[in-house]
Amino acid sequence: MATSRRTRLRPEERRDQLVALGVATLANRPLSEVTVEEIAAEADVSTGLVYYYFGSKNGLHHEIVLRARDSMLHASEPRPDLPPLDRLHDTLERLVNYVREHGPTFYSLVRGAASGDEEVRELIESARREQTERAVVAVTEMGVEDTPMLRMALRSWVALAEQALVDGGLNTDIPAEELIAYLESSMFGVVSATGAQLDAGPLAATT
Repeated sequence: MATSRRTRLRPEERRDQLVALGVATLANRPLSEVTVEEIAAEADVSTGLVYYYFGSKNGLHHEIVLRARDSMLHASEPRPDLPPLDRLHDTLERLVNYVREHGPTFYSLVRGAASGDEEVRELIESARREQTERAVVAVTEMGVEDTPMLRMALRSWVALAEQALVDGGLNTDIPAEELIAYLESSMFGVVSATGAQLDAGPLAATT
């Protein structure tokens, strides 16, 4: 007699497993193609159980994107013990490493998920707001006044950085240090374009 592969898990463990399977699936396909049926089959549970935990396919997608977003933000969380310029370099270095280690997930997060429902889109926008805020903190500590123009410039830089990470961080042989240097220089470039004077040493002088 064939034995079942199903493992009995506590509810919170089962829910966590289903979300983890969904995130792993992003390595092979965009979020829009992740189905309840596929995740249920991977976990060897009924589709009804998946619906029980998430309510709908959109509910499942929301939790997948939430997990992926939090993973990316955690991986690139700034280190408050570093001075601002070193902190920026360290943050970008870890972000580039994250993209190269979790490329399909990152791509799905910033591209595929953008076409999801409103709640999913808001998760993506919240990550962009957090990345913008991190950049604002770094440059204001380098002597730049926090203004609406500065925030507009850095929000636009976040969009530029996403595209650079997609084009330069995935499936290319561009050295990580070159990509990091480009991201740093482009940030200082958009800040300088606002007319701000940036006290970031030799790096700022090259923009």
